[in-house]
Amino acid sequence: MPRAFKAAAIAAARAADDKKGESISVLDVRKSSPVVDYMLLVTALSKPHLEALERKIEDDLFALGLALHHRARPQTENWRVLDFGGLMVHLMSAEARALYALERLHDGAKEVAWRT
Repeated sequence: MPRAFKAAAIAAARAADDKKGESISVLDVRKSSPVVDYMLLVTALSKPHLEALERKIEDDLFALGLALHHRARPQTENWRVLDFGGLMVHLMSAEARALYALERLHDGAKEVAWRT
């Protein structure tokens, strides 16, 4: 199943790129996370941008046959988390991303190339 989640992570990154998400990063966190295989980090510029990214990623992954397992509640203007099983998507404002620095939690995680 990791290959399916890798493909989903790449598709989600491309969906975020289509909606002008910034600082898009796909990390292979299988060695550092007991919960997920891949993590997508995307910076959003505003609340409407965050919502557009969320809808686009969810729609594109649903079209690939991957259903959303869980959406973090409450939703905030700074951070949204979408759990697709082996793929966790974090959509964050620049401030939240700098503050929480999720990349550092998975130090040594391999970055996955997602651009064609």
